[in-house]
Amino acid sequence: MKINIRGRNVDMTNSLPFLVLIIVFAVIPLFVSTQFWLNIFILVFIKGIAAVSLRTLSLSGNESFAHSAFLGIGAYTAALLANNLGTPPYLTIPAGAVMALLVGILTGFPFVRLRSIYFLMASMFLCVAIVYFIAAMKITGGLNGLPFVPGLFSDIKTYYYFFFAMAIGCCALMYRFEFSRIGITLRAIAQSPEAATAMGVSEAFYRLLAVGVGCFFAGLAGGAYAHYNSMLSPNSFGMLAAIWLIMYVMVGGRDKFIGPILGTILLVTISESSRAMSQYAPYATAAAMIIVAYVLPGGLVSIPGLIQNAVRKRRERHVNAIADMGVGE
Repeated sequence: MKINIRGRNVDMTNSLPFLVLIIVFAVIPLFVSTQFWLNIFILVFIKGIAAVSLRTLSLSGNESFAHSAFLGIGAYTAALLANNLGTPPYLTIPAGAVMALLVGILTGFPFVRLRSIYFLMASMFLCVAIVYFIAAMKITGGLNGLPFVPGLFSDIKTYYYFFFAMAIGCCALMYRFEFSRIGITLRAIAQSPEAATAMGVSEAFYRLLAVGVGCFFAGLAGGAYAHYNSMLSPNSFGMLAAIWLIMYVMVGGRDKFIGPILGTILLVTISESSRAMSQYAPYATAAAMIIVAYVLPGGLVSIPGLIQNAVRKRRERHVNAIADMGVGE
C-alpha cells in the first residue's frame, strides 16, 4: 500500500506494524489501570530498547553477550550521579548513555577485529568482568545493591508514557541508523568482510561504530531504568540478562527491525505475568520459546510470509484442480 506524501510515493506496508503497535500501547492505560500490568509494559519498553540496540550492534555480523552489562553501566552511572551529586535525571540518563558508549568503545577496541564465535567469547568474558567490577566496588553497594535511587515521577501512568515515548524515539533513531549509508555498509561487512575491505571499507572502524551506537542506547535505557526501579543489583545485568536479550532478538526474528520488539513483547509479558504463579513462570516461558523455535524458526516476523505461502499453495492447488478437470473433460 502506497500513499503520496509531498509528491513522493511512500510504501506504508513496512510502517503499518509499527503504527499498530504505537496505537495499541498508546491506549492501553485507558483500559488497564492496575500497577501490575503497567509495570510489565514499562519493562517491555526498557528491554525492547535494549533488544533493538543489540540488533543494531550485530548489524556488522557479530553477536554480543556483554550487552546487558552496558545496560548496567548506564544504570549505575545515573544512580551514582543522582545519589552522590544530586544531579537531575535529565542529566543522569544521558550521562549513563555516554558512559556506556565510552566503555563500549574502549573495551571493544581490542576485540573489534574478532569475528563470529571469537567475538562472542570475548564479549562473554567482558560481561562477567564488568559485572564483577561493579559488584567489587563499595560505592555501588557491592553485591547488596544500590538502593534509594531518586525516582522520576510519582504516578505509574506518567512513567508509562515517559518510557513509551522514549522507546518510540530510540527505535526511530536506530531504524534511521540501520537504513542509512552506515547501516548498509555494516550489512555489507556482515555478508563479506573481505569484499568490503577490498573496496576500501574499514571493517574495524564500522564494527566499533556499531558497538558504540548499540551501547549508547543500552546505557540510555539503563539510566532511565535506574530512576524507575529505585534499586540496582549487579545480578540484574549479568549473563542471564544477556541471554534473555539474545532470546528476545531470536524469538522475534533478527531479519527484520520489528523482530526484537515482538520478541520482547511476547517473552517479557509471559515471564512477568506468570510471576504471580512463580513455580510455573520458567515453564511458560520455555514452552513459548520451544513453540516458536519449532514452528517459526525465522521468528515471529516470519508469520506473514508463512501465511502468504500457505495461501499461494492453496491457490495453486485450486488452479491445478480446475486444470485437471478441464483436461478430463
